[in-house]
Amino acid sequence: MKLKGTREASHADSWYDGDPDTLSNQLDSFLSDVPNSIDDNGLPIPGARVVIAPHAGYSYSGPCAAWAYKCLDLSKAKRVFVLGPSHTYYLRGCALTKFAKYETPFGDLTVDEDVVKKLRDTGKFQDITTRGDVDEHSLEMHLPYIYKRIAQTFASEAEYPTIVPILVGDNNGPEEKEFGKLLAPYLQDPDNAFVVSSDFCHWGTRFSYTAYAPEGKVEQLQSLNRKTPTPTNPPIHESIKQVDHLAMDAVASGDHNKFVDNLRHTKNTVCGRHPIGVMMAALEELAKNKPEDGKYRFKFVQYQRSSLVEDITDSSVSYASAYAIV
Repeated sequence: MKLKGTREASHADSWYDGDPDTLSNQLDSFLSDVPNSIDDNGLPIPGARVVIAPHAGYSYSGPCAAWAYKCLDLSKAKRVFVLGPSHTYYLRGCALTKFAKYETPFGDLTVDEDVVKKLRDTGKFQDITTRGDVDEHSLEMHLPYIYKRIAQTFASEAEYPTIVPILVGDNNGPEEKEFGKLLAPYLQDPDNAFVVSSDFCHWGTRFSYTAYAPEGKVEQLQSLNRKTPTPTNPPIHESIKQVDHLAMDAVASGDHNKFVDNLRHTKNTVCGRHPIGVMMAALEELAKNKPEDGKYRFKFVQYQRSSLVEDITDSSVSYASAYAIV
């Protein structure tokens, strides 16, 4: 199937600024607020070809995402895979775009037709519906950042990497492992970089998730309701942080099963759980074949929230950024 058309930047001028100069200045500001070195490594971190970054409006999650993007090593990249969850329609398995290009305020990013065809030819992927593709924000919110970092890395537009957008649907643990195995050869190739799109806990009645750990005891998680007295030991936002950090620790463990088990226990509303799961499975596949200290595991570098919840009537979304060296 021939890819065709350009997917419009449908969230420009709402979730982020559509004016290229204003947007460029904003992203530069976010990136400049990140230190120039992390973990005794100058940024970008050599070999950090995989990142997890959030996908909310830039006024909320842009500063957090900058930590991932400043770590991301694109120096050898010829293509960037972008894995995100489907918010606009129910999806099982994984799906590929039908568009040839994706618009950003800075210019279009070209979809890698050859790689998309190879993935499609496996018979394991569906097509992203046209409407679902245009409405979906989990992929789009990364594209201005990707374009910015590409422009900072390469002198000529002729060298700009292509992109491979993939929506990851509602898969169980074994299904995530299968897609991880399928993507592992691409992950092993130094020509490829990967961006995994996810926010972390969505807390509040509007998200149908009000889990709380009394006295910090996560094994005794309970759901708060409007009749529950406002808890203070710990404050709700500290409980949310604790639940998030358990999920982040599971991701950083490099053990895909631990992450699946953690979410099964806490029910944490990590919207990109499946893209993260697929990428963890792919990293685990490489680690199995060539174990090396300091590689194939995510390391978190930033954690933020949209607000600090004090009361059941409040809500928040959590954001986290991480990198993995391959």
